[in-house]
Amino acid sequence: MASESVSVLFKLYCLTVMTLVAAAYTVALRYTRTVSSDLYFSTTAVCLTEIIKLLLSLGMLLRETGGLGRCRSAVVSHIFRSPVELLKLSVPSVVYAIQNNMAFVALSNLDAAVYQVTYQLKIPCTALCTVLMLSRSLSRLQWFSVFLLCGGVTLVQWTPPLSTKVQVEQNPFLGFMAIAVAVLCSGFAGVYFEKVLKSSDTSLWVRNIQMYLSGIVVTLIGVFITDGAQVLEKGFFYGYTPWVCLVVFLASVGGMYTSVVVKYTDNIMKGFSAAAAIVLSTVASVVLFGLQITVTFLTGALLVCVSIYLYGLPKQDTSRLQKPSADREDKQKLISV
Repeated sequence: MASESVSVLFKLYCLTVMTLVAAAYTVALRYTRTVSSDLYFSTTAVCLTEIIKLLLSLGMLLRETGGLGRCRSAVVSHIFRSPVELLKLSVPSVVYAIQNNMAFVALSNLDAAVYQVTYQLKIPCTALCTVLMLSRSLSRLQWFSVFLLCGGVTLVQWTPPLSTKVQVEQNPFLGFMAIAVAVLCSGFAGVYFEKVLKSSDTSLWVRNIQMYLSGIVVTLIGVFITDGAQVLEKGFFYGYTPWVCLVVFLASVGGMYTSVVVKYTDNIMKGFSAAAAIVLSTVASVVLFGLQITVTFLTGALLVCVSIYLYGLPKQDTSRLQKPSADREDKQKLISV
């Protein structure tokens, strides 16, 4: 795949897959954390997701190189003989591991729609990281959309939906704190990975392999630190059901498409995808969980969707608009002379 030019069909495909995966993942993860069955260990699910993403990246690299020998040479050259690059990609691995675990904590203490909307705070966080880390600028409209987003999220937090068919003990404060950590991790890790990815011609799949290798190590450490004794007693796959397997699969596919989006797509597509995912997950929560949505919540969700769209609008090139006016001034001076 070319990194500079991609077809509209490819962007539309990415948009559709991202939207469906994000909405389905949110609802499925919420369901697996609230059902009255043996609760699985979230740390093992995160670790398993990293392993699957590594295998998928190896498969994509094999397809890209066109042969097993070339694939092996690429892995040896960029992985085993490049410890510095592995160390560089371990930074987002650590941050993403924290983010994923915080997502489990948040969804265990928040409704799916509240989680999906508040998680959009990653957009202003990413914007700030982009300005600070990549030395880019944002238009006034984009900064306005950032504050509009904050207003919408405030409305969502002020009166979150309370009544659901699934009755579980929740801690909203802990859920929102987990969301805050996840948002900060998402903003920093995303921009850092984009900077590493676009600063060289190294294959996207090689970069993914480098990141997922360190990610597996980090998440395995997390498994034994957090749930080590229980995992040894009950087993790594304790509490796994077909729904849990679906969550792991969706997380893996979502992670793969995240890296593709960073390299090949723009803010407009990401904005529409996020807004559509909010709508889909909200509708699904109403149908599946009996979520009661208030007018305030709908207003906040609407503001979030509008702000996401405004943030994705391209900045106006004012330099081109100023030239005609300057030319007209010169012509007027010549006429007056």
